[in-house]
Amino acid sequence: MITGKCECGKVAFEVEAVRETVTVCHCSQCRRISGHTWACTHAPTDKLHFSNKDGLEWYESSGFARRGFCKYCGSSLFYQTKGDGNIAIAAGSLNGPTGLTVGKHIFVKDKADYYEIHEDEPQISRF
Repeated sequence: MITGKCECGKVAFEVEAVRETVTVCHCSQCRRISGHTWACTHAPTDKLHFSNKDGLEWYESSGFARRGFCKYCGSSLFYQTKGDGNIAIAAGSLNGPTGLTVGKHIFVKDKADYYEIHEDEPQISRF
């Protein structure tokens, strides 16, 4: 079982298993939501269980997806495509050690100009 939480603890969860890799998104929306890049892993939605969701709020970020965050501390925690049986979980919200590795970078065409991506990590221009 893997556990995670927001900064203040008003959203806490456990998940039975997550994908072993992290996807790093560089699109402008993810950069604004997270303050830099959005790094996440995935799990089936029905494998995610909340021990505290007092602070959990959802933001409809597009016509096809929503984002979960803590309304108290502002932690960006989840991304979910409507109708999908999976949920993206912010890698930074997981309690370590996680054993996760970066699997790929997406929307690299939109990345900011103040950082570089390691050349040996897979990169996808869009998604």
